[in-house]
Amino acid sequence: MDPQDTEVQTNRVFTIPNLLSLLRLLGVPLFLWLILVEEADLWALGVLAFAGISDYLDGKLARRWNQVSRLGELLDPLADRLYIFSTIIAFVLRDIIPLWFAILLVARDVFLLALVPLLRRRGLISLPVHFLGKAATFCLLYAFPLLLLGIGDGTLAMLAQVFGWAFAVWGVALYWWAGILYAEQVRRVLRDNPAAEEQEAEHDQ
Repeated sequence: MDPQDTEVQTNRVFTIPNLLSLLRLLGVPLFLWLILVEEADLWALGVLAFAGISDYLDGKLARRWNQVSRLGELLDPLADRLYIFSTIIAFVLRDIIPLWFAILLVARDVFLLALVPLLRRRGLISLPVHFLGKAATFCLLYAFPLLLLGIGDGTLAMLAQVFGWAFAVWGVALYWWAGILYAEQVRRVLRDNPAAEEQEAEHDQ
């Protein structure tokens, strides 16, 4: 992906990509209610499918229509994280995925969250999203509907399980790979941009 494609191109709030991200966010509590309270798995599957499709569309449309915005840069990853976390919780409670798999996913974000204070000491909020991170999210958002579809018996359920776990394994591998690359980016930022107190100490010397 060309880095220029991800630069902020508009300050508009009401854009189609932002609307898609907002709808994806609103779908999180709906998904949890459908899968945990009603156990309406087909409707929950539809919400997950919409999340995966809209995640692809909002970025593509934002770049094509020059509607990359600061709000979109916040909403898009926020919606992705909430869908991943909510789906992990729901799937563990429904015994669709094992607990160790959920811990493996959550541990990566806890690891990266610990790096945020170091960035903020350098005056940064975050670093650019790496392509591998988006690829990992893509795999996971496609794995979850397939794993949900894999509940039950029959050829369709069996195929959904096979492809769902294939996407899930690739998603986790890419998720951690992207996390390691992000940590390396943070290391370089810390090396090239010493904290204010470190700069003052060097100046005093």
